[in-house]
Amino acid sequence: MPTTESADNDQLFVLTAVLLTPAQFPSVLGDDYPEVCAGLGLEPYAEGYGLVLGQDGDGARWTVVTEDVSLVACAIAAWDCGMEYDLSPDENSIVGALPGWPLALAVAAPGVPQPHDPEPQEGDPAPLAPPDAEEWGPAQRRLGADEIAMQWAAWREQVEGDITFAEPGDEAHKGVRRVLEEARGYVNDPPPAGRVRSSFAAGEARTLRVDGPGWSMVARTDDIAFVLLDEEPGEVHPVGRGPELPGLLSSLDELAARPV
Repeated sequence: MPTTESADNDQLFVLTAVLLTPAQFPSVLGDDYPEVCAGLGLEPYAEGYGLVLGQDGDGARWTVVTEDVSLVACAIAAWDCGMEYDLSPDENSIVGALPGWPLALAVAAPGVPQPHDPEPQEGDPAPLAPPDAEEWGPAQRRLGADEIAMQWAAWREQVEGDITFAEPGDEAHKGVRRVLEEARGYVNDPPPAGRVRSSFAAGEARTLRVDGPGWSMVARTDDIAFVLLDEEPGEVHPVGRGPELPGLLSSLDELAARPV
């Protein structure tokens, strides 16, 4: 578990940390890296940031932003392995401390008051708060795509029979056609950083995560794709490989942001 450290000369009880880079960022916060940075009041530098979420001695929520991405990545990897790691960014690497948390946490630091937003000071930004993911919308749609990416095998098993790739001129689902057309457009006109992300999958395949206005697509370069739409709450549309999907996925993978 994260341990108690200090940041910006004030004690911070570290609860968790996340990466904010073009290739890895909390999808719930936006469709691409610049959008997420804008929501946090940060410049979308290519090197990215680490976000350290914790509480001060009064229990107030704080998000410390550091440029030391490698340190945060090492801490996350250690915690994922059940190891202790003292996450204490050097004060010279700290960009700032933002009130509140951009993500919902179900944990709290022991021995301090329950999590709450700090008392506002003149000139401070409004406290960060998690997006509302209770109702279907962009945040929940992106969370749904995250779940499919993490549980690919389970979702893939639910797909039975042949699935026809949605061609622009056929009778297939209009929303899916729109998504595929916009995804093809990314190949010729690359979108903002993070709209297309590529991560490891089994074998030599890659898992692609592609987002756009009102839609998300999850695919494996050696398999099919799944599409989610804002206008269709809770619906997941499988897209078969057909003659065109393999080439599209290969082209998207070439321009995708990848974890370093």
